Amino acid sequence: MNNERRAVMFALSAVLLWSTVATAFKLALAELSPRWMLTFAVISSWLVLGAVLWQRKQLGLALRSFRQHWLSYCRQGLINPVIYYLILFQAYDLLPAQQAQAINYTWAITMSLMAVPLLGHKLYPRDMLALLLAYLGVLVIATKGDPLGLEFDSLPGVALALISTLLWALYWILNTRAAQQRQQLEPAVSLWASFMLAIPLLLVISIVWDGAPFPAADVGELGPGEWIEPHLFKGILASVYIGLFEMGITFLLWQSAMNLTKRTAAISSLIFLSPFISLIFISRILGEPIHMATIAGLLLIVVGLGIQKLAKPA
Repeated sequence: MNNERRAVMFALSAVLLWSTVATAFKLALAELSPRWMLTFAVISSWLVLGAVLWQRKQLGLALRSFRQHWLSYCRQGLINPVIYYLILFQAYDLLPAQQAQAINYTWAITMSLMAVPLLGHKLYPRDMLALLLAYLGVLVIATKGDPLGLEFDSLPGVALALISTLLWALYWILNTRAAQQRQQLEPAVSLWASFMLAIPLLLVISIVWDGAPFPAADVGELGPGEWIEPHLFKGILASVYIGLFEMGITFLLWQSAMNLTKRTAAISSLIFLSPFISLIFISRILGEPIHMATIAGLLLIVVGLGIQKLAKPA
């Protein structure tokens, strides 16, 4: 199999897995708080990233990089995963999955806005058209097709979902700068180091905010041979799934696709399939009726993202 076919296979696998995570978010949130859900997910992702680095014989490199640039990794870890995912998961807790995942998908548009003050980029007319279409799509989705009525399922949820796009865009801009300073070309190292610093903080936040994940009363009610209540077990399994396929393995699959292909633009365009495939999982597994406004709004967002790609100078 040649490299281009392998790249397509890796990219499509990543797209399919990413398409399932919005559903996994809601399944985990049905059983766990957003804080504990994130804590279990980050621990799982950190472990799998560590295993990958060990297999690649890069764990020593990661530890040296961590010792030299721990403050930079601390800043990154504070944004991703701590603040970004806490806000994103709270948005998912307040909104239907179809709305939260579609709004979050506008982060690339948000990045082009933030690149103006932070990186000195310019906004071209096509950029402005892309922004207009994308945020019109957000309005259509959030109001279920009645943008003039301005009635939302949860205005705080919409606000949190939009704030999460700002944080994700900020993370990637800062991460790019930091990677250049560290001369570090392996993104898995950065994620592993950032997550290692984030885990203790997330444990403290979760315990202070929500208490222990397994209340003593629940443990006392367990029958012989049971070590955890079934509903908590489902939540933890969903959180581990999120750690593996939102933050860990899927990221590595996508990275492999980008490394193998010479047609980066064509392969990266496959990501546009993700939000539409995600609607199938949301409908079939969560039982959410998919509104036509969601599909229409997503089309506006995807068209905006496509125009944004065309707007980039050669």
